[in-house]
Amino acid sequence: MSDRSKLNKSHEHDRNCGHRGAGVTLALVQLRFRRYLSAGGLLLLLAACKQPGTVDAAPNLGPHLSASASPAWKPTPVGTGGEEGAVAKAISPTASAAPMADPTWLGAAEFSSKKTVDLVIEGGTVIDGTGAKGSVADVVVDHGIIVHIGKLGNVSAKRRIDAKGLFVAPGFIDLHAHGSPTGPNRNALAMGVTTICLGQDGRSTEELTLRDLVGRLGKKKLAVNVVPFVGHGTVRAKEGVNLSRTPSPSQLKKMQARVARELADGAFGLTTGLEYQPGSHAPKEELIALALPVATADGIVMSHLRSEDDDTIDSALDELLAQGKDGGARVHVSHVKIVYGKGIARAEKLLDRLEDARKSGVRVTADIYPYEASYTTIGIVFPEFAKPPHRYAEVRRIRHAELATFLRERVTKRGGPAATLFGTEPYRGKTLDDLAKEAAVPFEEVLMRIGPNGASAAYFVMDPELQARLLVDPNVMIGTDGAETSQHPRGHGTFAKVLRQFVVETARLTLEEAVRKMSGAAAKTLQLDEQKRGLLLPEFAADLLVFDPKEVRDEASYVKPHALAKGMRWVFVNGEAAVIEGKLSHARGGSLLLHRPKVQGPGEPPRARGRTDGG
Repeated sequence: MSDRSKLNKSHEHDRNCGHRGAGVTLALVQLRFRRYLSAGGLLLLLAACKQPGTVDAAPNLGPHLSASASPAWKPTPVGTGGEEGAVAKAISPTASAAPMADPTWLGAAEFSSKKTVDLVIEGGTVIDGTGAKGSVADVVVDHGIIVHIGKLGNVSAKRRIDAKGLFVAPGFIDLHAHGSPTGPNRNALAMGVTTICLGQDGRSTEELTLRDLVGRLGKKKLAVNVVPFVGHGTVRAKEGVNLSRTPSPSQLKKMQARVARELADGAFGLTTGLEYQPGSHAPKEELIALALPVATADGIVMSHLRSEDDDTIDSALDELLAQGKDGGARVHVSHVKIVYGKGIARAEKLLDRLEDARKSGVRVTADIYPYEASYTTIGIVFPEFAKPPHRYAEVRRIRHAELATFLRERVTKRGGPAATLFGTEPYRGKTLDDLAKEAAVPFEEVLMRIGPNGASAAYFVMDPELQARLLVDPNVMIGTDGAETSQHPRGHGTFAKVLRQFVVETARLTLEEAVRKMSGAAAKTLQLDEQKRGLLLPEFAADLLVFDPKEVRDEASYVKPHALAKGMRWVFVNGEAAVIEGKLSHARGGSLLLHRPKVQGPGEPPRARGRTDGG
């Protein structure tokens, strides 16, 4: 048994599901859709998943970032008797869990100051994001910077917060977000997110060059910090490649130069959306060639893989790992999932592949959201021959039978028509099965009438046990894949749901480990820790949270996807209070962050740069 397999010893329950078993069956999906949509209640299809006994130490996450295993506080049980009580007992942390290290700031000299500081947070349990155990301490902030953690002497402050009985942690980092950098981003702040990564799935932020984006923003303050990426699809479009299968040698050189320019201007890396156009047309050789300038700038390639399906995800991973092995770049799997895969063993197989890649020298990480439904355009179930540059109306007329067969087989493989829930008008709130019955036609005919660009939907295609196992892995972090306007609850609930489901209700993660995943580990992945961001340490930026994890709740559902999370008492962005005593303020303390590649120090081995021939 691998070390990773030891994580899986018992079952957990989500509070919104009385279902037991290994996965969500078609019958259950149909039952839940009928029951909850008709009642106007929450539609939450979470089922059983397994409980870890211990958590592996996270490799290559730096001296401040070790994965933690045992809790520094006692989670509230799911129940006290009967079935829920038995489940709560089964999922409590094991006595054999390894102890966590003390935080590096413990024992610091008492802090006193004759000048008035901006903020003092007193008596809270500080969880610094490194994986070290939480310890009671005072936190001093001045001019947007954490000045001191420890005991206080004589200090006056403009604002004092009594945090006794509460936890103080770094602001969370959303590794895969969508939306506008200038928006209010209330969805993020309400669940404790202070930094979001934009430019995902191959589309640069607002399709702008980073230089143009910087010029547009000027000195404007943002609601949250924004980490920009350059999109592969945007690069293809800008250099005239767009929907072509293979760029010419001169086009490829121009694409490489554009990527290099964007990274020199401060982009943190390159994103790809290989399941979408135009990224779906890119050959493996093109992707490796574009990884070269990313490696040179020590950036990262974040990828929506070419496929997330159980039978093809391994080849899609090969393609990304080649960008790490042959291109030399750090690589990252966006919203990792295995569509219609089943069980813990399947998750272990994927995690073992990533671990083997690390052992071979590829620096690979991933992010995930804690939901069993994805959300994207209905085009995800259509074949390439029904998408541009092909004319859909012509395809539907000439290749009608072929298209119908493809759609019928693909949707059936993905859980059937009852597992597709539309989120856009005029179909919002109805399943594909509903629409087919209303029209008295086969569901594939409904899809052909809608067309690949006619709607977006949630797809209940993931196994909860499998996904939960992926989530608790030390090298898998958290991302919403959402925005303020998205029609999936992940955009408003992800980080709160991790705390509620995985820390408080099931203890699959300690609070320290959950915070590490959502702050310090994410910062390390982005190299934000080198800019003194993402950790609650002296001299770091004051992106801070004050909360009681037992109060934090994800309120968003598939029926009400825009319901804000609750429970964060205070949220600070660069020292500015964005949430005050549980209420969102209008403060805008965020900034556009720019990547600063690490300079190789004396005696350090040279960083891997990969191949230089572009092959």
